Amino acid sequence: MPLTQPAPPAVPSGPGEEPRFSRPDPCEPISDQLESWLDHRGESTLGGLIDVFEEKSFAVLFVLLLAVPALPLPTGGVTHVFEVIAALLALELIVGRQKVWLPERWRAREISPEMRKRFSDKLLPRIRWIERHSHAHLGFLLSHRLSGVAFGLVTLGLIVTAFLAPPFTGLDTLPALGVVLLSLGILLEDPLLGIAGLVIGAAGVLLVIFLGKAAIDAVRGLI
Repeated sequence: MPLTQPAPPAVPSGPGEEPRFSRPDPCEPISDQLESWLDHRGESTLGGLIDVFEEKSFAVLFVLLLAVPALPLPTGGVTHVFEVIAALLALELIVGRQKVWLPERWRAREISPEMRKRFSDKLLPRIRWIERHSHAHLGFLLSHRLSGVAFGLVTLGLIVTAFLAPPFTGLDTLPALGVVLLSLGILLEDPLLGIAGLVIGAAGVLLVIFLGKAAIDAVRGLI
């Protein structure tokens, strides 16, 4: 079976409306599924992404929301907003939710065409590289209910660390990258990739604790 298949067609909407995007073929690589969603014409809201990716929505949202500080991408000031949304998702995993819930205001938040293009240009090539070098190992370990709780606990810790990192220091990059890699490990059913995310995220936490404290002390010394 070929690795890629044609992107699913848009679902016709009412007269004058943009076409709605149908759910990607789950047999496609996750990078192709994301590319189809990012490149489709019309509005791309967080709620629309949740409806399209369904049970994969937690991990897909973590990848997109935390890719902003992880790459880093030009943000236009949305980094902390995305981290707050991601923290709520982590809490939902911790309490055992199987489906993403977001307030309607957040569901309606659009990922702008400019941001989608940056994701396509910067994020997708990296995901494709990871897919080529990743193989599913012990994927059944990730299907246990407790694995979702553990996923939520770890991601929440890393997200909070990225959120609290001193601004303009770049110290939020490693915790955010840890979340992205851990989430890709879930999507690709590759615990080894998840472990890599844990190691990178833990290194980021240590850097935030020690270098962040040093940066804050240095600023206080100048005041």
